[in-house]
Amino acid sequence: MSQQNPLQNLRLDKWLWAARFFKTRQLAVEAINGGKVHLNGQRTKPGKEVRPGSRLRIHKGELEWEIVVSQIPRQRRPASEAVHFYTESEQSLERRQRIVEERRSLNPLPHPHSGRPNKRDRRMIHRFTGR
Repeated sequence: MSQQNPLQNLRLDKWLWAARFFKTRQLAVEAINGGKVHLNGQRTKPGKEVRPGSRLRIHKGELEWEIVVSQIPRQRRPASEAVHFYTESEQSLERRQRIVEERRSLNPLPHPHSGRPNKRDRRMIHRFTGR
């Protein structure tokens, strides 16, 4: 019987979590079970093993990634390092950037405040209302 190197394979849900596509493993499991993640063009299960060279298609809301796994991490790393765990296709990257730009153009200015006014805001309100 041949033993496989444990760093050559990793469960799909753990890899998605380690590569920072999902904040928790449970969210990754729910996305996989909901058909939002495809491994090599097919629906899959959370326990399916991912190897370097595996192709993933990941849907999160309006966004979609088409990636190829390039590394199997030993542990979860910062986002700046996690981007090296995969390579994204040019079409996928362009499509995501276009969607993000469209979203920004629809809502150009976010609300400056939420919640209670601070001391400075309260003074300005009193000046405006004449109290």
